Order: sequence, then C-alpha cells, then structure tokens
Amino acid sequence: MSSAAERAAALELVARLKSAYPELPDAPTPDLLDHARLVAYLKPVHDVGGEPDAPMKYENKDYEYWEHMTYVMCEVLAWRGIWLSEERRRIGNVDVGRAVYLGLPYYGRWLLAVARVLIEKHHIGLTELSERMAEVQERYVAGLEGKSLEAQPRSQGGGADVKRNSHHLHAVGKGDPQVYAGKAGEPRFRVGDAVVVRELPVLFYTRTPEYARGATGVIDAVAYESPAAEDETWDRPDATPNGSTWSGLPWPISGTATPERHKTACAPKSPNTGCRLR
Repeated sequence: MSSAAERAAALELVARLKSAYPELPDAPTPDLLDHARLVAYLKPVHDVGGEPDAPMKYENKDYEYWEHMTYVMCEVLAWRGIWLSEERRRIGNVDVGRAVYLGLPYYGRWLLAVARVLIEKHHIGLTELSERMAEVQERYVAGLEGKSLEAQPRSQGGGADVKRNSHHLHAVGKGDPQVYAGKAGEPRFRVGDAVVVRELPVLFYTRTPEYARGATGVIDAVAYESPAAEDETWDRPDATPNGSTWSGLPWPISGTATPERHKTACAPKSPNTGCRLR
C-alpha cells in the first residue's frame, strides 16, 4: 500500500503532464477557444505527418520480451475475430489521446488497446482486470529476482461461446478483401483521371493524412474492394463496399500524395468548385 506522501508525489507528476495550449487555462470557456484550436484538438493524434518536429535518432534496438508477447496477443485477437486491424489502430493510436500517443512506447499503446477492446466488447470486466493486475503485482512484489514471468490463468476453455466480430464471421473461409470482391460496382475513377484529395471534416478517425488534403494528381491504379477504414474501425455490420465506401482509389496518386482508399476521399479535379462527389 502506497503512503500519503507517495500518492501526493504521483499526483504532482500527473499535474505536470500537459497536452493543451499553455496560453489557455484548463477546460477553457467557449469564448477563449477559437476555431483553429478547436480543429487542432479534434485532429486524430496519429496523423502527425507534416507537423514540425526535431529529427529523431534511429536506433536498431531489439524488442523486449513483453513487446514480442504484446504483438502475439494482438495477432491472436485478430485471428480469432475479436477485433480488426483498423480497430487496433484506432484504439491504440487515436483513442488514447495525444499525451499517451507521444508519451508511451509503441507496443505500450498496443498493450493498452488489448485491455480496452476486451473490456469494451465484454470479454472481461474492468473490475476483474484490476483484481488480476493486483494479484500479479503481489506475486512479484520483490521483482522477478532472476525468474521468468509465469502465466497463471484461472481457467482455460475452447472459446466456442466467445462472441466474434461481424466482419470476422462473414469473412471466415473466404478472406479479406476477397470477401468483398465484385460487390462494389464500377469504380467512380479510372486510371488517368485527374483528381484532388478532398478536405473533409475529421472526427475520431481517418486514414487520409492532413498534409495530403488538397493535393492533386492522376489515378495510377484501382485498388481492391473494401469498406472505408473509418467505417471498418467500428466493426459496422453494414460496412460493405458500395457507392460511397468502395476502395476505388489508387495509392499513391502519381507519387504526389497517398490519399485514403475509398471514394469519399477524392473528387474530380475540375474548374467547377461545386463538384464534390459523395
């Protein structure tokens, strides 16, 4: 059990962590928040391309054991239909917020995503997870002392009663994106078409980098059929390829940009500024 002084020190450390504009107070009143800052707050934090920053030193560091195991857990959850790769990207890269995204190791965010998806999809309860974490802490209260971590599961089962996500169920035995083949109709854009990447409002998640918006180019190839990432990330049962969500865009566009794959990301490049297809 931590002491009062230790808890006070922990709270002081938390108070130093800032992910807001220093010129504004915490939880500013609406009159203090302009549109530009509002857009910045709402921007998905994983879309960092083009943001000014200092160069990072690349280090060819071996992964630690827990990082390998985290990757394995994430892959098993995908293979067994608990989540999609787009769900993992959103939960581990965007939903965590800017401070966690920039502050934790890469696989640290993956590990948080594992816990969150299991809780949100009711495979475990938060109380259950907290109790198990406390048990593990008590088991290694003196550290590993040269021993390896040991799994002590309370039970093991076949998983027949585990609820799988809808995308997994309809793709079993067929594959993804093969399950969507031939379901999208004719592509809206064809090779050689001039297009511009649309500047759509962004909420919660996107795969269209901000720096690519407004970029122009020429269609180089037509991609495979698949739901839009923005719909697939919530495992929508009706997220099927159709007139507005088909992955009919090339990437890259003549090497000038890499827009999101579905039709809503681009519009024809035309003098008619009102021409924006959905």
